[in-house]
Parts: sequence; structure tokens; C-alpha cells
Amino acid sequence: MIARFGTSIRTRLTLLAATAAALLSLVINGFVLYALHSSAGDYRKTQVINTGLEVVHLVKRGELPTVITSDLDGVQVVDDSGQVMASTPNLAGLPRMSTMLPGEFSAHRSSVVCDLPYFPGRCEFLSVFRVYEQDGDWLVYAADDLVPWYVHPGVLVALAGVSALLVALAWFGTSRVVARTLNPVGEIRDKLAEITTSDLGMRLPVSEKADEIRSLAETANQTLDRLEAAVEQQRRFASDASHDLRSPITAMRAQVEEAMLHPGDADWTEIGKALLASLDRLQAIVTDLLTLTKLDAGAPMTREPLDLAELVSAETARSRSKKVIATLQPGVRVTGDRLQLARLLTNLLDNAERHAESTVIVTVRRIDSHAILEVLDDGGGIAPEQRELVFQRFTRLDASRNRDAGGTGLGLSIARDIAQAHHGTLTLEDSDSGARFMLRLPARDN
Repeated sequence: MIARFGTSIRTRLTLLAATAAALLSLVINGFVLYALHSSAGDYRKTQVINTGLEVVHLVKRGELPTVITSDLDGVQVVDDSGQVMASTPNLAGLPRMSTMLPGEFSAHRSSVVCDLPYFPGRCEFLSVFRVYEQDGDWLVYAADDLVPWYVHPGVLVALAGVSALLVALAWFGTSRVVARTLNPVGEIRDKLAEITTSDLGMRLPVSEKADEIRSLAETANQTLDRLEAAVEQQRRFASDASHDLRSPITAMRAQVEEAMLHPGDADWTEIGKALLASLDRLQAIVTDLLTLTKLDAGAPMTREPLDLAELVSAETARSRSKKVIATLQPGVRVTGDRLQLARLLTNLLDNAERHAESTVIVTVRRIDSHAILEVLDDGGGIAPEQRELVFQRFTRLDASRNRDAGGTGLGLSIARDIAQAHHGTLTLEDSDSGARFMLRLPARDN
């Protein structure tokens, strides 16, 4: 179960659904109570008015009894002198209940009256009717209490029961649905807990349903694929680095041990030169490893406007074993770290020099919004399927382009990392002969 602040997602969603159901029930109950109260109130008023009319008919027919039978709180008949002529049993012998009269030109009036003498502390719906008699106008009073806001206790019980049932169903249903939905997440979590760096081949179970859980599992598996590839590359890199560091150390140790076995016969000058050569190679490897470490760590670098043609001109001015032809378009400016870009160019030139037959061609030009640096040698070239491999660290290709040809096996990897740090790209492009490296960097407008 996934938890946050000690409360599971299942509990939180279930509580949210139950709260929403409770609020919905409250709103619905309010509307139901309002509708029932309005209907019951109208019925009660109609009942009072109808009872009053029935009594009026009894008066007009001369059939008025002294005691009126009714379910209302009270009914009275008052003659023109104000004397009560008939009433319900609870009002027998009592004076008229109210002084309310119909309008001057009206035979009927109804109103809500509170604190009537015979019904203290409550409000009544009171109707009064004028009855035209020969000896004067009689009055018929009919009153009954108002419908309470809850209409009837049974209504409250019924609404509370339905609301409780709705909340319970929302709680149970949401809990079950969320539990079934999160079960695959629990399986994914358990499987992830089993995966270690020593066993990155395991993958997460993928649901058959095309839902978010399936997308999560697929994305996690893709991440594990990349992680496995990265770890495997790191292992190969560590193994190759150890081998490359061990080789010159082993060579130096063998040379020293052999010389110490026969110190008198040893040519210490030659041994010193050999040791220096091995130390130079060892230092070059360590320097390249430190450079890669800084690039991987995203170490800060100085960014300044640079003229790419001037930078290339300075680097190609150095004496090299192969002929270097430079075609430089002036005014191609970029933003970057001078030392890093110089290192990138030096690595490309050193690589081209090692593998060229006789000539290295360097071109600088601008195409649209990109500054282009091209380094082309006239060597044996690289097969298309191996062009990405040369940028991997300590990559071994064929005999004409392996790291034993004079390089550390890290130069092209460093060059690509520098290009990417400058928001550019370094790729191997098609060429008629040799290897053609193409650097693309964002160009400045000024």
C-alpha cells in the first residue's frame, strides 16, 4: 500500500468518496425536505380551508351543531354579536379565538398567527369566513398548527437511513475499486524491491489493460532497460579503464624487475625512456578520465564569445606529422569555453592524424543558425554500423583504429561530451574516403 503521512491512498480516496456522498445526501435531503414541507403545508392549509367551508355550509343550511367534530386544533362559529355559537370540544365555553376579520369586500381571509390565546407558544394557520345571515354576519374560524420543518419524525428517520446506506455503499465501493486498482502498483513495488544492481535483468509485470498502470509499468521497464545498459556500460568502462591503467604499470614493473635482475648489463638510459613513455601514456589516461569525470558531473565552465575560425587557426598552426589543410570562413562566432573547445578540436585532429594516410582537411563555415566544424582524414574510414561505437569510452574497432594506435580510447568520447555541454552535436558523416567528423554548435548573431 502506498502511504503518505501515515494514511494510505485507499483510505484517503475512500474517505473523500464517503464525504462527497454525505454532502450529496445532505443536499438531496434538503431538497426533499423542502418539497415535502411545501406539499404538507399546502395540504394542511387546504384541509383548514375545506373544514371552514364545510362549517359555512352547515350554517347556511341551518344544520350547525353545537359541538363540531374536526381533526383541526380548533373551529369556532361566532354570530354577529360576537357570541360563540359552536366549536370543537377543546374550545367549548371559551370566547372567540381571534379578532381577525375578512376584508371589507371579501368573504375569506387566511393568515399565519402566532401566540393565539388557546395555543400559546406556537403558530397556527388561521382561516376566517364571513357568512351572510339575515340577522347579521357570522364568522367561522378554523385553525391548525403549521407543519414542522422536518414534516414528520418518520421522514427524518427514512432520510437518515437512506443517507447512511449511500455513504456506506460509497465507502465500500470506493475501497474495493481503489484496492483492485492499486493491486498492480503493489506488485510493481514488490518487484522493484527485488531488483538490485547485481540482477538488473528482472522486469515489472505489465497489465493486459491499456490503462495508467500499464503505462507506469512500461515506462518503468524502459527506465530499467536504460539503467541496465548504463550499468553495463559503466562496468565495461571500469574494466577497460582498469586494463588500460594496468597495462603501462605492468610494463614498467616488468622493465624495472628485469633491469634489477642484471643491473650491470641494463641500459638504464633506454629503460628510463621506456618508463617515461609508459608514464606519459598513464598520465594521458588519467587526465582523460578526470576530464570525463568533470564533464559527467556538469562542472561549471566559462562561456564567452569565440571566433571559431580563429580558434581552429591557432590549433592547426601546430606542427603535425600529416598535412593539415584549413578552409576557414571568418566571422563564425559561437559561445563557449575556449579551453574545452580547444580540447575538442585537438582530440579530433589527433584522431585524424593517427588514421590519415597523408592529409587532414579542416573546414569552418556557417549554415543557417549553426556553426559547422568539419574534420576529414584520408584514411580507411569507419563502417556506418560502427560510427556510434567510436564515441563510446575505450572502444575497440579494427586494427587501424584501436586505442593501441597511440590514443587513450577516450578522446572522441570527451569531444562528444564537450559538444553536448555546448548544446551542440558531434557526429560521423558520410564521406568518399576516410572519416568525416561534423561538429554543429549554435552560432551567435554577432
